[in-house]
Parts: sequence; structure tokens; C-alpha cells
Amino acid sequence: MTHTYWYATRATGVVALVLLTLVVALGVAGSLRLRSDRWPRFLVNGLHRNLTLLSVVFLAGHVVTTVLDSFTPIGIREAFIPFVGTYRPIWVGLGAVAFDLLLALTVTSLVRARIGYRAWRSLHWLAYAAWPIAVAHGLGTGSDARFGWLALLTAGCVLLVVAALAWRLIAADASPVPRLLAGAAAAAVLLTGAVWYRSGPGARGWAQRSGTPATLLPHATHAVAVVRRVPARPAASVPAAPFTAHLDGRLSSIVDQSTGLVRIDIRARTNGAVHGLLWIRLQGVPADGGGVSMNASGAAFGTRSAPNEYVGKITALQGTELIIELRNASARRLALHVTLAVDQATRRVTGTIDALPGEGDSQ
Repeated sequence: MTHTYWYATRATGVVALVLLTLVVALGVAGSLRLRSDRWPRFLVNGLHRNLTLLSVVFLAGHVVTTVLDSFTPIGIREAFIPFVGTYRPIWVGLGAVAFDLLLALTVTSLVRARIGYRAWRSLHWLAYAAWPIAVAHGLGTGSDARFGWLALLTAGCVLLVVAALAWRLIAADASPVPRLLAGAAAAAVLLTGAVWYRSGPGARGWAQRSGTPATLLPHATHAVAVVRRVPARPAASVPAAPFTAHLDGRLSSIVDQSTGLVRIDIRARTNGAVHGLLWIRLQGVPADGGGVSMNASGAAFGTRSAPNEYVGKITALQGTELIIELRNASARRLALHVTLAVDQATRRVTGTIDALPGEGDSQ
């Protein structure tokens, strides 16, 4: 079901953006009072109203599936109150702002007869404010922001609205100076948006910079970077190799729905030659037969008083056998040959550790 909610959230968000773009463009056309014998004005107004309601329906579906999707920590509060969440707070917050504006527009349209045309007309401008906020939300929050199809679709929406506004300015028969100023302002906004996209959502590392919690980041290399190297304590440190130890722990795994990559974590206690802790993380593409084709990894090993005494990565993986190369703060190297046995029902992991001096280490 997680996959269903994830894809439904992306699909409804994209459709809502397209519909809202058409609403803004038709709003401009309606303001120019465009009509013909085959296309009377009431058809423009009716289409504009129906597209507005349809966009609200898809936006509501986008919010509901986002809240139901357990992959991201976004709840009802974050959907309505801007900038209070922990998952990409700025960009999710912009989505909440756009949603609140459209809700206000919908409610005031339902009570238009009570509040009067002039008040309703003033509030109707909220749709124009909601559209650029929705565009920024989609690029800043969406996991597809780096994909060409979404970039082209968003660019098409922006160009359609810009073209509609330019058409309105020309039809208004304004003097050349306001036209030139409006054109310069539009060009500046487009250039600024393009630069922001290239250096932000369109660049690598945006997931981390945009405020994604570290626990949801798919790259294991980031997890390795945050491991603190604790200096070895003489009274409780890993002994010199060679030695043998046993491990007993648990395995957990998570699938990044946007990339299809699998992340596996193993946390185990060790006993025997070392009474300590071993942490292993690997990331990769699911392979036939249930395995993982590794493309990134991280590891930490040490005593219970200094669990991060040695840190490093997996250098070889063959089934349930791993070779881990580690190094401590004094640049001493340690190689671990780890043999694992995994109980798929309970996710319990047991095994042995055979330690040898790391390559190039002197005894």
C-alpha cells in the first residue's frame, strides 16, 4: 500500500499543478472578456469554474495520500499549518500555504452572494498568488524535480501563464513604458527561477539541503559521514589482530520509493575477543534471488564504551560474507571477515568475525 500512496501523491500533485495553471490562464482570458459566436463568454466562465473545482479535488487527493503515506512524516497538521513539520519544512510549508489559499477561494466562492461581488473579486486574486507558490512547492518537495519530464512540464506551465499575462498586457493597450517594465520584471523572475532550479532542486544533494531528515536519506555515504570517530581508550579498545569474535544482532531494511534502492542496517553486539558493537549499512539495487547489488556502504566497530573506534566501509560482498576495511583515529587499519546467518522470520542476525591487520598496517 505504501507504493500506492507514494505514486498517488506524485500523480495528484502533478495533475493539480496542470489544472491550476489552466485556471490561471483561463482567469486571464476571462478578464479580457474574450468571446466569439462559437465560444460565448459563459462557456469560458463555466470551464474556469469547473477546472477550479477539479483542481481542488486533485489537491485534496494529493494532501490525503501524502498524509497516508508512511514513508514521509507529514501529518494533518503539516498539511494545513505552514512550516511546522520536520520533512522539508519550507517546501512542504509552501504547499500548505497554496492549499489554504485555494480553500479560502473555494469557500468564498460558495458564499459569493453573501459577501458581495467586490469582496469576492478581491479574494479571487488568491488563485494568482497560490499558483507560483504551488510551483515552488512542487519543485522543492517533489522527488522527481531532477527528471527531465517534470522540468519540461513545469516550464510549460510557467510559459503558459507568462504568455497569458503578456497577452493581457498587450490587449489592455497600455503605454510602452509599463509594457517594458512588465516585460523586464517577467524576464527577471524567469531568470531567477531558472538559476534557483539549476542550483537547487535540479542539482545533486537537494534532498539533504531541502531539509529531509537524515533517517530518510537514501545514501549510505551520508550515514558514514556523520559517524563520530571516538579516540581509542587504552583501558577498553579493540585488541590487535588477529582475533575472532561472535556477533548477535538485528537486521532492518528500507526501500527508497523514488529511486528503488534498498538500504540495509545491521546492528549487533559482539562477544569473545571483543565485547563491543558492530554496525553495518549497505545500499544497493535489488538483485535476482533476493540479494542486493551494493553501490554504497558504511561500517563502525568498537567496544561498548567506544563503539565508533573504527569506521570504514564494505570492500567485498559475496552472499552473506563481507570484507570490511576499517581505520581508527590513529590511522591503524583493521580488516574484518564477517560471516552472517540471517533468520528471515525474526530478522535476527548471528555470525562470526575474523579480524586481520588492514592492508598496509604495520604490527
